[in-house]
Amino acid sequence: MSRYDDLAIGWRCETPSRTISSEDVAAFAALTGDRSSLHLDDQAAAAGPYGRRIAHGMLVVSCSIGLAVETGMLGDDLVAFAGLDRLRFVAPVFVGDAIAVSKRVADRQPVDDSRGVVSFDTRIFNQHGAIVVAYVDRYLLRR
Repeated sequence: MSRYDDLAIGWRCETPSRTISSEDVAAFAALTGDRSSLHLDDQAAAAGPYGRRIAHGMLVVSCSIGLAVETGMLGDDLVAFAGLDRLRFVAPVFVGDAIAVSKRVADRQPVDDSRGVVSFDTRIFNQHGAIVVAYVDRYLLRR
C-alpha cells in the first residue's frame, strides 16, 4: 500500500478490530513466562484492582503492531521495526475486549536513497472507543 515517500506527515489510518481472547492471553503467558494471576486466574483477578482478568499490556501492543502489518498499513516496503517510545498503558484491556488501532504519521527521516524511518503516533482503542494504550512507533521502510 504505502511506501516511505507516500506517507506524508499527518497521514492517518485505522485498522479493523480484533478481539483479545482467553486463548491469546494463555498463549502469551506461556510464551513469555508472565503467568500473573491478573491474567490467568478468574477468581484471583476478581479480587484484584480491575475486578476481572486483564490482557498483558505487551500482548495488546504486539497485537496492535500485527494489526497494522496485517491490514497493509505499512505496505510491502517494511524493512524493520525500528523502535517504540512514550509507551503508556492508559486503561486495562479485558479478556473479550476488541481493540482497534489508529496511526498518524508524526515524522519522517530519510536514512539514505533507498530507506527512511517513519514515526507514528499510535493509539489503541477498545470497543467503547476509549484509548487503552498510546505510543510512538518507528518503522524502517524502503523508499
